[in-house]
Amino acid sequence: MFSKHKYTFAGCIAILLWSTIVAFIRNVAELLGPVGGAAMIYTLSSVLLLVVVGAPRLSRFSSRYLFIGGGLFVSYEMCLALALGMANDRVQTIEMSVINYLWPALTVMLAVVASRQKVSKLLYPAMAMAFIGVAWTVSGEQGLSLTRLTANVATNPVSYGLAFSGAIIWAVYCNITKRLANGQNAIAWFFMATAVALWVKYALTDQPAMVWSGEALLNLVLAAIAMAGGYGLWNIAIIGGNMVLLATLSYFTPILSAFFSALIFGITLGATFWQGVVMVSAASLCCWYLTRKK
Repeated sequence: MFSKHKYTFAGCIAILLWSTIVAFIRNVAELLGPVGGAAMIYTLSSVLLLVVVGAPRLSRFSSRYLFIGGGLFVSYEMCLALALGMANDRVQTIEMSVINYLWPALTVMLAVVASRQKVSKLLYPAMAMAFIGVAWTVSGEQGLSLTRLTANVATNPVSYGLAFSGAIIWAVYCNITKRLANGQNAIAWFFMATAVALWVKYALTDQPAMVWSGEALLNLVLAAIAMAGGYGLWNIAIIGGNMVLLATLSYFTPILSAFFSALIFGITLGATFWQGVVMVSAASLCCWYLTRKK
């Protein structure tokens, strides 16, 4: 049997694994194409998840959870994977990941609107700080500027749109899935559905051929291990880990993700970029703290 410390350690490793996903997805996309590469990642991740957590019978789940929750999950994963894979360069890839981490603030925003409960007035500036942090990051090293922000987004509106749409979709998923799931977890099935959706897109659209190499295979395996391993270990962590600690640590994922991505890509991110990432992480942590159940 695991002790509480071991459950918590499993959660910490899950957070570290998730922090490497951005770089590995991008590496695979550069070698196998954004759609084909993503399809391969989710296919192999599905296989690993079947081994790690299994796939409960579909009859255990409500149809609303499978169709609504599954639809949102597949939409989010496709938005994120394609936003990362279709970015103009590796720096822009990391920008996409920062935009993705608007989801904690958006989750709180939707929850507040839906519940209409009174909340701390500090919550609103905290949510605003998350958006300012993203704008700060995307504006470039010259600092926050609406003109530069608009110009940068105009260089690749599809990827920026996918990243922001993904953040909104995941916020909706977080708000409704807990009620629909009834304590069940269909993550393996959702991963398989994502793989199928990506293969359908690959078959129906004009995509570059996948050129295999040792480097492509290595990055594919690393991406699948990071993705499936993260979800598998997190499932272990929530059984008996220190969830207050893990929740706190999880809000530093944007910083960890940017750090590991820069390390794996071999690039240097400027001070302005880091300032924006820290703002997004701090805002997410504040939103969680101000709305947590005591």
